[in-house]
Amino acid sequence: MTHWVLGVDSGGSGVRVAVARADGSSGPAPVTADRPAVTGERGIDAASLLDRVLPLVSGLLREAGAESVAAACVGAAGMATLGDDLRAELPAALGEAFGVRALALAGDAVTAYAGALGLRPGVVVAAGTGLIALGTSGDGWRRVDGWGHLLGDAGGGAWIGRAGLDAAMRAYDGRAGGSDPLLACVRERFGPPDGLPGLLYPRADRPAVLASFAPDVARCAAQDPVASGILRQAAQHILESAAAARPPGEGAVEVGLAGGLFRMGEPLLAPLRDQAEWLLPDAVLVPAAGDPLDGALMIAGALHTGSLTLPCDGALLTVSRR
Repeated sequence: MTHWVLGVDSGGSGVRVAVARADGSSGPAPVTADRPAVTGERGIDAASLLDRVLPLVSGLLREAGAESVAAACVGAAGMATLGDDLRAELPAALGEAFGVRALALAGDAVTAYAGALGLRPGVVVAAGTGLIALGTSGDGWRRVDGWGHLLGDAGGGAWIGRAGLDAAMRAYDGRAGGSDPLLACVRERFGPPDGLPGLLYPRADRPAVLASFAPDVARCAAQDPVASGILRQAAQHILESAAAARPPGEGAVEVGLAGGLFRMGEPLLAPLRDQAEWLLPDAVLVPAAGDPLDGALMIAGALHTGSLTLPCDGALLTVSRR
């Protein structure tokens, strides 16, 4: 009998869903709901997530010729602090809908970890608009940063974009530390620089707008020392977070680089490699093997076979069985 597992990746831009055979072999192609789950007074709203997930899973199971799901993992941005409603409602709802008997509810940093490194000890830096580092040796999680663009996320996309915009506005004012190439990028992307506050401050998606300027910083880095310096400082922040997340007493450790930020390539990766020798000794920087949805499927498969070695806690990773 073929057993199937379910993986869900819920984030700010939508929800992705996949099913696979529990032995790790592939299933139908993943599907996506473009509407994210709603966040309200009780955190992430379970009913809204189920509204997106249930029809997608039903369609995937029909395509696979399967009737039920043995185990599932739902990874969600904000699970640690906003996941109470999901923890209360999803086990029964997914059990009734698809026969799910074992369910893991995880923060998206945990599914990013599993997607990047699998279930083995190490550190993963998940960087996109924001940034969080997560490390484990199997006996607990060490979380570093992920505090949002006002309090942290140092070295992430919004951080880089904001530093680039600051350098552009310094050039516009004639202040020290300005960058004429970045000022030209501001004019091309946003229009007159003195209109930038009105475009930026009222936006509810301000971190994403800031992060949208990070690729401009990367494009300017080869010719502009200010842009190059921003990326070098971002690399330093990333390595410092990885070092702080490193499990104590460990020797050589793998550090997985996960998330869209690292797709900017050499402008960021080169200063990461240059500084890793002294900021993160005895570490090996590795590209992520997979993404958070791959990680959710891996966790679900391990949950089904009883081989899940990632540490459970009350926030980042919880497991329930029916």
